[in-house]
Amino acid sequence: MSSAQVLTPGAGVGVVVGLGIGFSVLMVAIGYLGKRYGKIDATKNDEFSSASRNVQSGLIASGIVSAWTWAATLLQSSAVAYKFGISGPWWYAAGATLQVLLFAAIAAKLKTNAPFASTYLQVIRARWGNLAHRVFCCFALATNTLVSAMLIVGGSAVVNQLTGLSIYAVIWITPLSVAIYTLTGGMRATLIADYLHTAVLISLILCFAFTVYSSSDIIGSPAKLYELLQKVPAIPGNAGGSLLTMRSREGLVFGVVNIIGNFGTVFLDQSYHQRGIASATKTATTSFIMGGLAWTPVPLLMASSLGLAARALNGFPGMAELTASDVSQGLAAPAAAVALLGKGGAVAMLCLLFLAVTSALSAQLIAVSSVITFDIYQPLAKKPTEKSLFWVSHAAVVIWAVCVGLLGVVFYKIGISMGWLYVL
Repeated sequence: MSSAQVLTPGAGVGVVVGLGIGFSVLMVAIGYLGKRYGKIDATKNDEFSSASRNVQSGLIASGIVSAWTWAATLLQSSAVAYKFGISGPWWYAAGATLQVLLFAAIAAKLKTNAPFASTYLQVIRARWGNLAHRVFCCFALATNTLVSAMLIVGGSAVVNQLTGLSIYAVIWITPLSVAIYTLTGGMRATLIADYLHTAVLISLILCFAFTVYSSSDIIGSPAKLYELLQKVPAIPGNAGGSLLTMRSREGLVFGVVNIIGNFGTVFLDQSYHQRGIASATKTATTSFIMGGLAWTPVPLLMASSLGLAARALNGFPGMAELTASDVSQGLAAPAAAVALLGKGGAVAMLCLLFLAVTSALSAQLIAVSSVITFDIYQPLAKKPTEKSLFWVSHAAVVIWAVCVGLLGVVFYKIGISMGWLYVL
């Protein structure tokens, strides 16, 4: 039994299975209504992979926030706040916003110069030939592999820690439940799910922040948090050993790694290009600027509240003892949520993580499906029919969901954590 376990395995099943099935049923219903009343047919390849290329800025922006809000966005940002202090949230948020803002130019150029492309890899093939296309296909799938694995490893570790539910069950249930609603509604269902996920996710983060800085009996104000952080033992590499300084050597190193690494994560990941392709031509740039700016407060607020609270409450009754391995797995934020809100905090954290993992994973499933369909199958088949493309795109979603489950099991067995994957 984990020291952080405050819920029963049944609660874990309720969240993972209940929310998974609930969203799947909701997306099936939305798909049915869209087909009946809105003439939206997800059985057409262009609608399935690109939402007919006419989605407006609000839905695309929320989709960007959702796709960029990984388990690591909530857990790793809190972990670096725990380790480095206030510099950690800043470097995480600022270091991962820049790439999305710059990507706005790529999205606009893609819509202007290649309006009928289904993936960015098709543009590379047309411009630089087959060899470059094959190389970037490998880069794209490698990026999707790392991101998908990080989502599953981080999310399953937290569910297991808080509920005791078998980590293998979480690893398999999550991608398969996401695959159900992705298959039924395609890209448009993914974007609608992103919108709903993001609304709930932001509400829960605000709940945690107000608890830390306002209503908590343990902390309850910025002044009290400041007082508690002043008592924390000196942090090597921080100016004066303080958590309340931006002059952190390790924080700066993390910031540099974060900025450089995330360029590859955004620019090579088909899921962001997919949102650019799905957007209406006139709003592609606006969508990414809005999405990038709207995403920034997510890790900044999460880490500045629960991450710092976890450090401040270290040693308090009710606060789980965190080892270096626990922090690397992203367990600082869940431990703080439980210490501040008890079982309610654990349930809120479970819901928060599940929504973040499933929304980002749905983006990965559609992205990999598009790469396999339009960049591997279509060139090999020479003259594929619409029907064959349809079946390949759907089969690819199922295959990748199974692959994600296998990856999660392998990484768990060999001891690879979310923190290690993030800075890889």
